[in-house]
Amino acid sequence: MDILVCPMCNGKLEFIKKENVLLCRFDRTVFPIDDEIPVMLPEEGKSIGSEEMEELCKNR
Repeated sequence: MDILVCPMCNGKLEFIKKENVLLCRFDRTVFPIDDEIPVMLPEEGKSIGSEEMEELCKNR
């Protein structure tokens, strides 16, 4: 997981275990993990608002 970067900005990703997603704080985008495989396609990422991002970070 340490070598994975955001496909849009090449920034660091944060693993949110409870939701099983990777979060890019800069782009405010989450990427799903399906069967232990990160889906790193930009079109598969979901943009989130600041409130949702705050909740995700709180519940890591």
